[in-house]
Amino acid sequence: MSTYKRTFRLNSLLKEVISEVIRQDVKNPHIHELLTVTEVDVSRDLHSAKVYISVIGPQSEKDKTLEALQSASGYVAVAAAKKVTLRYFPQLTFKLDESIEKHMQIDQLLSEINLKKNSNTNSNDTPGQ
Repeated sequence: MSTYKRTFRLNSLLKEVISEVIRQDVKNPHIHELLTVTEVDVSRDLHSAKVYISVIGPQSEKDKTLEALQSASGYVAVAAAKKVTLRYFPQLTFKLDESIEKHMQIDQLLSEINLKKNSNTNSNDTPGQ
C-alpha cells in the first residue's frame, strides 16, 4: 500500500513540476499555448514516465505540440530534475490524452438522444385530427 501512495504522490508532484517547466521554461513556437498536463504515470522501477497532455485545437496543432514536446523531453526532464530531488529522474514520453474529446462526443450523443426522445414524446402527446 505504501508503494501505491508513493507512486501516486510522485505522479502528482511530477505533473505539477513538468507542467510548470513546459509553461515557463520551454520556448518552442510549435508548442500550443492551450496545453494541459492531465496525468503522469511513472513506471514501477521509476525509470520512465508517460506524460499525458491535452491540447485544445485542431489535430494538426496537437500533432505539432506532441512532436515538439517529444524533441524537448530531455530538456524538460533536466529542468524538472532541478526542481525535484530524486535519485533518478525518469525518462519522459509524451502522449496525447484524448479523453476530454471523447467525453465531449459522448455528451453530444447523449444530448442528441435526449432531444430525439423529447421530440418523439411531444409528437405522441398531440391529439390527431
